[in-house]
Amino acid sequence: MLAYIGLGSNLNNPKQQIKTAVMALHNTKDVEVVNLSSLYQSPPVDDSKQPDYINAVCEVKTHLTALELLYVCQDIETKQHRVREKKWGARTIDLDIILYGVQVVVSKQLIIPHPEMMNRAFVLVPLAELEDDLKVPVLGPIQDLISELGEFELTKL
Repeated sequence: MLAYIGLGSNLNNPKQQIKTAVMALHNTKDVEVVNLSSLYQSPPVDDSKQPDYINAVCEVKTHLTALELLYVCQDIETKQHRVREKKWGARTIDLDIILYGVQVVVSKQLIIPHPEMMNRAFVLVPLAELEDDLKVPVLGPIQDLISELGEFELTKL
């Protein structure tokens, strides 16, 4: 199964946090990182006083179920000292499953496609970098989703 995982950090050397998370994913049994987007810098989504975020998207091949992959991502976040104090708060690392093949998943623990992806340039742009003609289940072509964002602040590093 091909899946896409969004990565983001704005604390404790964000570029290194993303590199560490990608290596942890790649070193997980039944997960192989096959592609990684460029890094992108963006302001916090809630305009709060916190450092800008560094984001990327990686493509993985996996034999894990979507829920098993979620647990892998959460374990990596824990090992990198992710603290969940407030929604959209500063963080060492955030890993979100954006897409899991063409599957639509709706459960208490997980929603795929990621429910906020269509509102996030820092997800859509790196995702399109990896798969320019991607058709997102339920939502449509990636390029249409990017066009619908209008103007956005995002800097490719």
